[in-house]
This record gives sequence, C-alpha cells and structure tokens, in this order.
Amino acid sequence: MATRRTMAALLVWLFSVGAFFLSLNAQELPETYRKGVDLALANLHSLPGIQDHYVFLRSVSKSDYEMGFDVSFFYHHFYLKPTTCEKGTVDSSACEPRNDRPLMDCAVCYKMYRGEIEPEPKPYIHCLRKPAITQAKTASRLEHCKKLGYSSGSTVLLGSRGTK
Repeated sequence: MATRRTMAALLVWLFSVGAFFLSLNAQELPETYRKGVDLALANLHSLPGIQDHYVFLRSVSKSDYEMGFDVSFFYHHFYLKPTTCEKGTVDSSACEPRNDRPLMDCAVCYKMYRGEIEPEPKPYIHCLRKPAITQAKTASRLEHCKKLGYSSGSTVLLGSRGTK
C-alpha cells in the first residue's frame, strides 16, 4: 500500500515538473516569436478536427530579418504539445501534458511592423502532427516563407547592413 502511495506521489511530482518546464520554456520565448505561436494556436484551435488544447513546447529553429524602418520578417519552427484540457480552454495552467498523442509540428512566417503582425503579406501558418512531417514538406515550408519575404517588395540591397 505504501509503495502505491509513493508511486502516485512520484507521478504527481513528475507531472508537476513537466508542466513547470512547459511553462518555463514558453516564458523564455521573445514576444515577437510568441505572437507567431499565438497566431498558430488560434488557427489550430479554430479547426473542427482538433479536440485537444495545445500549448507551446519548444522551438526547433527560428530566424528573423530586419529590414529597417521597424519592419522585420520572422520564421519560427516549433512544437505544440496536446494537453488533457479540451479545445477552448482559456487558462492552460491546470492542463496536464499528454504523452499518448503526437506533437504538433508548426512553422509560421510573418511580417511585423512596430512589433505587430501585419495582415499583408498574409502570415503563413502550417501545422501537422509530427509523424506526418516529411523532408519535402519541411522544404516546402521554407520555400513558401522565402516567397513571402520576396513578395513584400523587399530587396537584399536595401535591407542589408554594410560591414567594414
């Protein structure tokens, strides 16, 4: 009986530590990238086929390109983790991470002006369950984001900084 209590206490502690690290990782994300994650989460949670509530897990890669005049382009590849809460949950603090469902692999790219995501060019949001991601899909994401940057009229010469 004591071993079951010890095991139960250990499991509760492990879940608490996991939730702590999930929230800690989300807090470390700069605001400019956090806004892109929030955009992806809003998009994902609006889909009828999604039943779980997802939270940010960690970044895989991220990059930004400052063009000057408070204009920047951002690319962010990250994972979202499903939780025990239902879609539509406002406060994620009580949501436990689920390990019986695959991670959501997301990539977003967007233009920001003065710290806000611009509606044009339209932000690119692409999320798939992790097992469905292939190298071709990853390459397609990057290519789409490159086109997004070029379609805004940006030029390398005007956006570059000289080095001496």
